[in-house]
Amino acid sequence: MIDRILKNLKIAALNEMQRAAIDSVVKRDTVILSPTGSGKTLAFLIPLLTRLDKTKKGIQALILVPSRELGLQIEQVFKSMGTGFKVNCFYGGHPVRTEKNNLTEAPSLLIGTPGRLAYHIRHGNIEAEGIHTIVLDEFDKALEFGFEEDMAFIINKLGNVQRRVLTSATTMGEIPAFTGLKDPAEINFLKDVNSIPRLKVKSVISEAPDKLKTLFSLICMIGNHSALVFCNHREAVDRISGLLGDMGLDHGVFHGGMEQEDREKALLKFRNGSYRLLITTDLASRGLDIPEIEYVIHYQLPHNEEAFLHRNGRTARMHSGGTVYVILTENEKPSFLGDDIEAETLPEQDTIPENTGWATVYIGAGRKDKVNKIDVAGLLMKKGKLEKDELGLIEIQDFASYAGVSRTKIDSMLKLLKNEKIKNKKIKIDISR
Repeated sequence: MIDRILKNLKIAALNEMQRAAIDSVVKRDTVILSPTGSGKTLAFLIPLLTRLDKTKKGIQALILVPSRELGLQIEQVFKSMGTGFKVNCFYGGHPVRTEKNNLTEAPSLLIGTPGRLAYHIRHGNIEAEGIHTIVLDEFDKALEFGFEEDMAFIINKLGNVQRRVLTSATTMGEIPAFTGLKDPAEINFLKDVNSIPRLKVKSVISEAPDKLKTLFSLICMIGNHSALVFCNHREAVDRISGLLGDMGLDHGVFHGGMEQEDREKALLKFRNGSYRLLITTDLASRGLDIPEIEYVIHYQLPHNEEAFLHRNGRTARMHSGGTVYVILTENEKPSFLGDDIEAETLPEQDTIPENTGWATVYIGAGRKDKVNKIDVAGLLMKKGKLEKDELGLIEIQDFASYAGVSRTKIDSMLKLLKNEKIKNKKIKIDISR
């Protein structure tokens, strides 16, 4: 089974942490402590899958997550595993009516944020009797976000749980009693050098008034490579975005002040290569479904080492390498940076990198319209006359679909598809704004 799952996910082999966690979760309650980006999702999904029974109806396993982005990421991984079991993800901002409809034929695995799952339990929408496995993913973050009351309420309503798994990217003190873990095994890879990404950390010195100009020069030096730029405040994100926009550089922004739809669209375009730059707050430091990133830039340093490590966990994931740049003023030197950071000298002349060769197409039909990736690919390639290498990542949402398309072909493709249908329904197809 594991070999088939890894083949579906295009992963060569499990890492040491994943193997240890899988062996433990099969046998007993388990706490998995491992850095961001080390692969904890598979470490609990594979043993969870062994506990699901195709002959039983209703929800059998529940995964609590601190953010909708993390929930959607886990849902996508589970679907990609090719298990044959139904999975749904519930979260704030998602239509309650859609979620209630999904529960009429309940999934075997339900993923959700504590507030939304507590809502459904309070309103009698979730039948909890068949739930035998619960995972508290990124539990440290869930506590930080203030979800303790909702998590305690949910767990108290699950009377037949036989296996409990808790994951964290930071060390845990005493585990709260409401989790119900009984004599759990601890799989601790937080200090294991093999699970820590291989990072180069470099500093870029700048006068405080010149930080924005310094950042732009650094982005120009990085050139045509993917990068995340971290800020402490959304105002800084918007300020950087304004500069990049003035300079004609395509990019995405991601912070808590944005509408959920706009945040998801920014991530989607980053995943499919329409953007290679994402400017963000710490909201993007954990639990996001984004590809391996070559560079992380700290425009503003976080307040502690833990946040610094979580940001850096977005690059050099699993076994690859990455580079972290820290923009510092002359006298700025937090203790957690150490003394052996290499200084980077920026070129005197900025060479603005070209934008990517991809753009994103919006299609006004999705999963609830019985549309899948094969339908979208067929439409864009057969009717839109795209070659295989001119069609990128396709993502299907409940009521919309998105696809990466070569910029050079997008206009001609849209003309060909002007009056086309999908599933016998005329739909809107346009460049995603």
